[in-house]
Amino acid sequence: MGGISYDNVHGLVLALSSSIFIGSSFIIKKKGLKKAGATGIRAGSGGYSYLFEPWWWAGMIAMIVGEVANFAAYAFAPAILVTPLGALSIIFSAVLAHFILEEKLHIFGVVGCVLCLVGSTTIVLHAPQERKIESVKEVWYLATEPGFIVYTCVVLVLVLVLIFRYVPLCGQTHLVVYIGICSLTGSLTVMSVKAVGIAMKLTFSGMNQFIFFETWFFTLFVIACCLLQLNYLNKALDTFNTAVISPVYYVMFTTLTILASMIMFKDWDHQNATQIVTELCGFVTILSGTFLLHKTKDMGGSPTVGSPVFTTPDTTTNTHTSSNSTRSEL
Repeated sequence: MGGISYDNVHGLVLALSSSIFIGSSFIIKKKGLKKAGATGIRAGSGGYSYLFEPWWWAGMIAMIVGEVANFAAYAFAPAILVTPLGALSIIFSAVLAHFILEEKLHIFGVVGCVLCLVGSTTIVLHAPQERKIESVKEVWYLATEPGFIVYTCVVLVLVLVLIFRYVPLCGQTHLVVYIGICSLTGSLTVMSVKAVGIAMKLTFSGMNQFIFFETWFFTLFVIACCLLQLNYLNKALDTFNTAVISPVYYVMFTTLTILASMIMFKDWDHQNATQIVTELCGFVTILSGTFLLHKTKDMGGSPTVGSPVFTTPDTTTNTHTSSNSTRSEL
């Protein structure tokens, strides 16, 4: 496999499967939220009528399957390999949104999808090897080092400020508030998911890790964070365009997760400068693709609606007409 380890291949396959299920779950849940919002209080307004909508539950099941596959992927491969592959879920959800929700995908959006694929391939080919860990206590030691404790405290403070200060003020108008909560919390969730995944992997190999307090702490932390993320992701999906949510969530979540992994697991300690730079280039390529998807989200419909390129000539014409009328009067 050209330098890609056996564990990384396992992680790659699981991450690809995860992207397909998660990408489709966004669209199915969105369809359910739309149907629920038509007959009850919308999730974006604090309603929970979507809980009685079968489409929402179908999307939820797809998301759970995808998250389970993603969960398993973290047990085999480093976060810097698994997390960026979430770009494939963006591609999948953007294409499905185009056909199912009629949220049109422009040709530049297609180019954005291609950039995401190129960037993902670059990262896969140059990803670091998975760190060998023999006990969940090793993960606990890494999580309680000063650097990661500082990162955790900063994240928790930011999440609390967003929830209690900015959600009431501008949650309905600024996507970054809801997605910021999900992404910040998600970076800590991934680190805990990796810890639980490693614990399960070791337990299945004959070394029971569930006799340790640390395993249960990580498990409870994952559950609490997932519930928090689910709540605010639902609000974001019900309030904003799916084609915008997916790339913005991906960019913020992936950036913060890679940062958290770099601090906690020190993924780049055993890589040379060339490998690190290549991975960063791959990541920037993915960011470029998601940015292109975001900027062209409204270009799939009529080009004349709300576009300065097409409204300026009308203004100019009106100016000339006004000017000619003035001259006639004179």
